[in-house]
Amino acid sequence: MTRRTESGDAPSLSRAGAGASQKEREPRDPAERARAICLRLLTGAPRTRQQLTEALRKREIPDPVIDEVLDRFEELRFIDDAAFAGAWVESRHHGRGLARRALARELRTKGVDPAVIEEAVGTLDSEREEATARDLVQRKLRATRGLERDKRLRRLAGMLARKGYPEGMALRVVRQALEAEGHQEEDGWEDSTAWPPPATGQ
Repeated sequence: MTRRTESGDAPSLSRAGAGASQKEREPRDPAERARAICLRLLTGAPRTRQQLTEALRKREIPDPVIDEVLDRFEELRFIDDAAFAGAWVESRHHGRGLARRALARELRTKGVDPAVIEEAVGTLDSEREEATARDLVQRKLRATRGLERDKRLRRLAGMLARKGYPEGMALRVVRQALEAEGHQEEDGWEDSTAWPPPATGQ
């Protein structure tokens, strides 16, 4: 039975030993190490080629080995940036209500090729995007009741702006939602050049 010392070193030594054992179990061949790392990462969640490249570089895998391993993974369809981008667009638009501009920005940060991004976000047409914007505004409309109309307009339009909706669509959708509640169109935003609108206090 392991005795804990007063300084509590026993658990630390145990973890250190476990870490050393794990390192010893890792394949020594760079290609084998790269394959093992990629499979472990892909088991957790889909990844883009760029994400895997960055992970392998952090583990000091040589670039030629990275290219060789990832090329093979693409052949086997373990990596498919187009499928990743398509699934990302569908999931983030449905779950978070993100518009094409925001989705494209997220995919760029994951290293997806611009042409692949354009094709993926192109599956969202303007009609679907506007319908989602209307749903988002309706969900938030009740929470803004009691505020001045100008503040409601700014807050709701700002919410859409942060999700990547274009200025014209955002203002039109919010204005129409407010008008449906019986407000007159006196928002003063038709000729505004400031976008996104400034934040207002909660």
